[in-house]
Amino acid sequence: MSNNTKSKTNTKTSKKAEETSILARLNIKRILILVIILLVLIIVVRNLIASNIKDKGQNDISYYASFKDNKWGVIDSTGATIIDPSYQELIVIPNEKKDIFLCTYNVNYETGEYQTKAINKNNQEILTEYEQIEPLANNDLYEENLIKIKKDGKYGLINLDGQEAIPPIYDEISEYGETSPDGYLVSNEEGEYGLIDSSNNQILEMKYDAIDKVHGNDLYFVTEEGIKKVINKEGQDIVKEGFETITSIDTGIIFQKDGKQGYMDLTGNIKIEPKYEQLKEAGNNLLIAKQNDLYGIITIDTQEEKVPFENSAITYIKEAEIYILEDSEYKAKVMNKDFQEKLFGMFLDINAEKQYIKMQIEDEIKYYNFAFEEKPETEIFTTNTLFKSKQNDKYGFVDKNGNVKVDYIYDEVTDQNKDGYAGVKKDGKWGSIDSKGDIVIEPTYDLDEYLLVDFVGRWHKGIDLNMNYYSQE
Repeated sequence: MSNNTKSKTNTKTSKKAEETSILARLNIKRILILVIILLVLIIVVRNLIASNIKDKGQNDISYYASFKDNKWGVIDSTGATIIDPSYQELIVIPNEKKDIFLCTYNVNYETGEYQTKAINKNNQEILTEYEQIEPLANNDLYEENLIKIKKDGKYGLINLDGQEAIPPIYDEISEYGETSPDGYLVSNEEGEYGLIDSSNNQILEMKYDAIDKVHGNDLYFVTEEGIKKVINKEGQDIVKEGFETITSIDTGIIFQKDGKQGYMDLTGNIKIEPKYEQLKEAGNNLLIAKQNDLYGIITIDTQEEKVPFENSAITYIKEAEIYILEDSEYKAKVMNKDFQEKLFGMFLDINAEKQYIKMQIEDEIKYYNFAFEEKPETEIFTTNTLFKSKQNDKYGFVDKNGNVKVDYIYDEVTDQNKDGYAGVKKDGKWGSIDSKGDIVIEPTYDLDEYLLVDFVGRWHKGIDLNMNYYSQE
């Protein structure tokens, strides 16, 4: 082989080696880039998952007022102390899922003067631009989504994110409605009342002496120039005589005169003269009536007795079209819309959302759906981990498959609550267990006088249910 040929061959080999080296470096770079991209993706996904878990965890947390050593604070649904019990007055938590806690302090009981503030879970004061900040009361205790505020001497409403819902331009503002807000009652400097909706649009002109929280079918019970009357939303008189007061406006008007109640249609025509001690609507063309301290059910048109006057109480559950008739010993007949008796025992609860009826029949707690079919607790409380069980007059807990998780050693127990805790009673004292069945606090508390036994960690429900708090007293 000539030198020329060798040289050409070496040159080609060198170029090939260089190209191979370049390709190798490019491949390494590509691999590195792919690895970096993959790592970034892993980090992003992991952060997203962590964020979701964190958010879910935060959303699962609830907050409750706490009471210890005669002071008020806040705990969460794990039983952990969020705000040390250090306030003289009850801390109000409008929405248990939001860390907005409303505090009252510097109370002068002689003059009625006091100060208010809002704090978060870090005990930091928030919403400081307002002179006063208070819960908005309703029939279920407090409105969950709005807070009453005062600014420059006037009242309005903000939501729980601090955004203005109703501007602070009124001398007073309160919720209007029976079970949910159907507007807001407002007044001016002259003490005249009107009605607005949630967007601050006028429903009733601000000119009335009073507007009672009785309404329906776009009709309202008001007092104008000393005269009580029923008006429509245009302010026109519908009924203004023949009664002392109005107690209900639904498909018709239940009114009171000379201490007795009667019924008129929505145009003022009297259908039932005022002769009953109490009347309540109970479905199509039906009224629950009280006579001689006993309750029955009558028709509106003919006053026919569908249920005789022999009951201590009657409740109509509209969502399920169910009647609950109680006797003097608190035993209840549960009847369907055709007045057929379906259940008999002690009525304990009804839940429209989960659609169950809870009854104590003899010594057993039983659950039924709205078709009156008995259902196991596992079908109703699908997220529960423990279910109470009884053997040889003692209580324990099993899982959804019937496996014993807590031995049968207790005299009495409660159902597992939404926070995962259950109360357990032994030797006359109450304590609590967690969702795994582990003891949180040994039976310590004497709660025999309490209407409701409920635990969050080591804290038990306070004796005054209207105040909605947990205590270690």
